[in-house]
Parts: sequence; C-alpha cells; structure tokens
Amino acid sequence: MTSFITGLRAAFIACLVCASSTALADPVADFYRGKSIMLIISAGTGGGYDTNARLVARHLGKHIPGNPTIVPKNMPGGGHLVAANYMYKVAPKDGTAIATLLPAFVSYQILDGKQVEYDAAKFNWIGASDVDNHNLYVWHTTGVRSIEDAKKNEVLMGSTGAGSTGLYPTLLNNLIGTKFKVVSGYKSTNEIHLAMERGEVQGRAGNLFSSLISQNKDWLDEKKINILMQVGSKRDPDFKDVPLMTELTSDPEKKRILTIYSGDVALGRSFITTPGVPADRLAALRKAFDETMTDPEFLADAKNINMQVRPLGHEELAAAATEILSTPPELIEKAKKAKEGG
Repeated sequence: MTSFITGLRAAFIACLVCASSTALADPVADFYRGKSIMLIISAGTGGGYDTNARLVARHLGKHIPGNPTIVPKNMPGGGHLVAANYMYKVAPKDGTAIATLLPAFVSYQILDGKQVEYDAAKFNWIGASDVDNHNLYVWHTTGVRSIEDAKKNEVLMGSTGAGSTGLYPTLLNNLIGTKFKVVSGYKSTNEIHLAMERGEVQGRAGNLFSSLISQNKDWLDEKKINILMQVGSKRDPDFKDVPLMTELTSDPEKKRILTIYSGDVALGRSFITTPGVPADRLAALRKAFDETMTDPEFLADAKNINMQVRPLGHEELAAAATEILSTPPELIEKAKKAKEGG
C-alpha cells in the first residue's frame, strides 16, 4: 500500500512539473533559439548608417528571447530602394529579417514611385536609435559658404541614386534657384566622401549630423566643409547657425512643399521588419529594441564611437509615416513638380 501511495505521489509531482514547464514555455524564445536574424542595411559599408546599424546589431540579440545572432548585411543601391523592395517582396515574413532604411523611402513612394515595389504603410516599425537632422555641405575649396553663393556658382554634388542624396539639391534648384549639379552613380556615401577629397565632386546632401560627427569630425574641426543648410522640424542645437531648408524661402507654397520633404527626418535612424510577422514576435522585437536603447553596454559602445542615441518608439514612427502617406493629392502633385523641375 505504501509503495502504491508513493507511486501516486511521484506521478502527481511529475504531472505538476510537466504542467509547470508547459506554462513557462516561451514560443518566441523557442522560435529564435539557435537562429539568426538578418539585418539589412540599405547603405554601403563604412558610413554612418552602416556604423549605427552594426552598433545596434552587437547588442540587440541578447535582449530578444532565445538570443538569436544578428547578422548585418549591406544592400545598397537605387537610393535605398533595393533594400526596401527586398524587405517587402523577398525577405522572410517570420521575424528573422529586419532592416534600417534611409527614411526617404516613405515619401519617395508617394512623390515619385519609380521602381517602388513596396507599400510603406504595411511595414512594421520597431524603433529608431536616433532622430537627427539631415544636412547639405560643400568642400571648403569651392568658396561657396551659403545658399546664396550656391545660386551664383555651380556645385557638383555626389549622389547614390533616386530618393536619396540627389533629392535636396534638386529641390533647391527648382524652388529657390541654386545651381547644384547632381552626379549620380556612387555606391555609398563613403564613396562620395572620398570623391570629395579627391576633387571629383564638391559636396553631398542627406547626411546626418551624428554621422558627420562620428565619421568625419576632423572635417568640422579643420573647417574642411561648409554646411549650407539642414533639414528637420527645428534647428539642431549644436548647429543653430545653419538655416533649415524650410527657412530658405518666404513663399508659402514653396515652404509647404519643402515641409513635405522634411517630414522623413522625423523617422530618424529607424528599424523595420516585414509585413506579416506574428504578433508575439513583433512585440518581442520592439521590446528588445527599447531595452537595447537603455542598455549600459550599448550606450558605452555608442559613446566610444561618437554615436548619438536619441531613440524614438514604434508608435511615434508609425504616426509620422502615416502623416507623410496621407498628404493631400493636390499637394503631392505640386511637390512632384518641384522635384522634377516643373
């Protein structure tokens, strides 16, 4: 009888252990354990976007249940359209692919649309590691020190392609009369910088202040570049003497058009994942990203490479993207003409 009771107790305890293990099981951790997550970087190697993405990649995995390995993969081309199209059409939809894209991919969808095979409204936002103003600068030997100077002198501006570094010079040419000449074909912003130093081109647009400080601080310290304008909702406090793009005209309609093209800046250095990711995995990715942004080791790593960390959550990013995508059609048409020279 005693052995029978003992057996019942053992069976009961085994059932409790089994039930407890089932209750504690984490399907997200089970999915990610032993796997890797591909991080698509829509820029070439060596630039600010690449450096920032790899910084996040070094720390994000330890905050995701199951601790998957984050594998960065550069996919430049077409002004970041190649990566955006890949994420929408080709990348796995199970939470094993994330990307950091130049934020202009959102407005480019409604303002141009050439070669666009994605719907920005259907991407899932994870978070942004930094929200920073874009800028436009020229090499010191040009003698161009202001936008007014650029209205009098032709300046060769390096570009990686549509929807990217050629956008701001084109807008300024068409709306306020500057004489920028866009030279396309460069594979990365790092290539543009080398071309500037060699004298092949004289400037670039679309960089972030944080990237400039991190990658080319000597240019600032040694006054090798002249920053002509910045793009954002307000002036960067460290560059408060540099005018905003929207401040370069007093014409109400032109100012409104330039405001549309400034909207992407609110998306910062954002990270997305594909449509269709299961809700529990998406929530885990977002939580892991938020935790990474406050991780002391991540912050120390960022400080060591002069990378700013001013994060923004997925809800704010989604709201900013929605505002861009809901621009009234009549204003979109005027903005398109400004971009194309109409």
